[in-house]
Amino acid sequence: MRNMNDILRQAQIMQNKLAKLQEEMGGRVFDAASGGGMVRAEVNGRQEIVKLAIEPQAVEGGDVEMLQDLVMAAVNEALRIARESMEREMSAISGGIKIPGMF
Repeated sequence: MRNMNDILRQAQIMQNKLAKLQEEMGGRVFDAASGGGMVRAEVNGRQEIVKLAIEPQAVEGGDVEMLQDLVMAAVNEALRIARESMEREMSAISGGIKIPGMF
């Protein structure tokens, strides 16, 4: 019975660390650019876009499809960076164990 109590205590400690990490990651900002920096996207650790910057040169030609592609590329890359950062941090805490619902 003592081993079970130790396991439960360790699980509670890990759960607290993971909750703290999620809160910290929510406040972090990750950015990426596309089109040689013409479009920049910033997302937070909650996978929300917090800033999108488009240089005026990106819209001069009137190529809407290109601009849409640049925006999608920058946002997707920023989200990928945020996701990978979260996964690395989670893995460090959980010892590599994949926890369902935690990225």
